[in-house]
Amino acid sequence: METLVLILMLLVCFNFALKQTFLKTWQAIFIIIVLAIIVGLSWKFAIEQSKSQIAIWLADQSLMLNTSVIITIETIWQISYCMLSAHLMHEAIVSKKTLFAYRILRFFPGILIVPVLFSALVAIEYEFTGNNFALISWSFALGIAIIFPLISYGISWLLPQKQLRLEVLFLTNVLIMILGIIATVNGTTNFHGSDEINWMALITFGITLLICATIGFLIQQRKSIKQFMPSGFFSVLLCF
Repeated sequence: METLVLILMLLVCFNFALKQTFLKTWQAIFIIIVLAIIVGLSWKFAIEQSKSQIAIWLADQSLMLNTSVIITIETIWQISYCMLSAHLMHEAIVSKKTLFAYRILRFFPGILIVPVLFSALVAIEYEFTGNNFALISWSFALGIAIIFPLISYGISWLLPQKQLRLEVLFLTNVLIMILGIIATVNGTTNFHGSDEINWMALITFGITLLICATIGFLIQQRKSIKQFMPSGFFSVLLCF
């Protein structure tokens, strides 16, 4: 399980560096500086953790289930960015709401990178027991401010096409979601299946789904008719 968590942490770091390639230079620098400051200031909390803290966290099923929810939400945000970016590449006219959502999703760096780097800081400080913890923490923060931009530059050099980087980002987030569920749930779930079927609830769900699908289909058909038919045609219909 610890090996799986380590792979998941490495994927989160790679995903963070890959996401920075879609930002402007000043935006990427700002996010890296904020992240480095957070890591540098967290040394007081890091020294309070025991060396086996990660193992204790992994054994806490309620904490792992909550972590699974956070991982799922963040990966959905990143996947939404990939899909929205692909949509904007093929659309000539984009609404202001769509563009605003795209900018928010693009600037969102993710929050999983913070606990991942904090766990790495805890492991590093216990490897250098007896040294100045503040110095170790800020040195690690300086390393983050140098290494992540280099990784992002390397990714941009290897994958200069934005479309290809979007595909890699999409696949990486899907893999993080799958591994996150496997690593955090660990064979346990909050809800257990039942042999009895609530037919009334199932029928209600089916009817609601059918009504919503019909309404959506009619709205889409109405938009298509307005788009392809001349406006004068509707005026003639109104006269009759």
